[in-house]
Amino acid sequence: MRGFLAHGALMAAAMLTGCMNERILVDQAPPVPTGLTYQLEPSGDPVAPSGLVLHWQAVDDANLGVYNVYSRGSTSEAFGLRASTTSPSFHDDGIPHLEYYVTSVSLGGAESGPSTSIVVDERLRLPSPAALTSISLNGAIHLQWDDNAYRADPAGFSDYRVYSTGYDLDNNLCGTAWSLEGTTVGSSFLAANLVNGVPRCYAVSAITIEGFESLWSPLRYDTPRADGQDVLVYTSAGNPAQSGFRFFFDANNDGIAGPLELGIVGASSSGTMDFTVQPDGSGNLLITPQRAAVQVLGAGTIHDLTDIDIAPVGGYARTGLVAAPRLGFVFEITGTPFLSYGAIRVAAVGTNYVVFDWSYQTDAGNPELIRMGRMISTQ
Repeated sequence: MRGFLAHGALMAAAMLTGCMNERILVDQAPPVPTGLTYQLEPSGDPVAPSGLVLHWQAVDDANLGVYNVYSRGSTSEAFGLRASTTSPSFHDDGIPHLEYYVTSVSLGGAESGPSTSIVVDERLRLPSPAALTSISLNGAIHLQWDDNAYRADPAGFSDYRVYSTGYDLDNNLCGTAWSLEGTTVGSSFLAANLVNGVPRCYAVSAITIEGFESLWSPLRYDTPRADGQDVLVYTSAGNPAQSGFRFFFDANNDGIAGPLELGIVGASSSGTMDFTVQPDGSGNLLITPQRAAVQVLGAGTIHDLTDIDIAPVGGYARTGLVAAPRLGFVFEITGTPFLSYGAIRVAAVGTNYVVFDWSYQTDAGNPELIRMGRMISTQ
């Protein structure tokens, strides 16, 4: 009986030793994570990203339980546990800490050593894009800026972010509710599907491959406007029914420029046209204001309508001006209570007709026809 008990005790001890060996094997720490990188999430505020995403190589170990993410806000602080996750990535919402590292933890709780840490180094930020300009289009705005941010660090450059907000023309102020228009790797951007006559402010920032956002470019405002191409207007002798042009005729008197109320070709005999085409008796055709509210100013030779800047504040007259290919003309139209502005570029001149492109700013009182050329106050 005593021998049987002794044998049983030995068997129990052996089984306990086996279980302890198995537990020691289970509690071995997984390998240290490698390949830790980070990607900031730009927010529009260069000093306050909306978050940070960490990525690292997945640890190939059946004993892996979770990853622990540690961080600290400054080099004088100790690292603290930020989070635990079962995936080889972590999204840290809000303004990120300065430094991060990751460990792997076994199912039994054994923790590996720390990975190589990453430092969120804001010195990697690119310079702000310079020389932002814009071109007014029909229902769109073309933005262009200097590519200086890319040239500063081609290997570290990721893309540009384009922002927009409303604009108060009377006070020359941009709004405060900025939104992201889009991103681009080039130094230009087309903001499309816009409402003609509604001004907006624009700004551009540069993003690094780590997600650092630069300071913004200078602010610019622009206003999309209606336009048309290859309009044919005759002299009254050539075709009296098509001998005048009007930029905008508010047929329903609602103050809104509808598509059928813009770029109207009609009879000069109606007396309601903005300008007519008149021969001068010496072989030239004149662009001549008709309505008393309309005056004209020559803009010289231009490549296209995008060469015309903001409408000048003076120099307009009711005198007819000679039409010739590539010449541009700006029209000032007296309204209630604001002035309006239109422009044409002559494409061709025949013996009794003129072919031209036109643009018209439907935002009454806004002198901007094509290209934005001044900085906006941010106060």
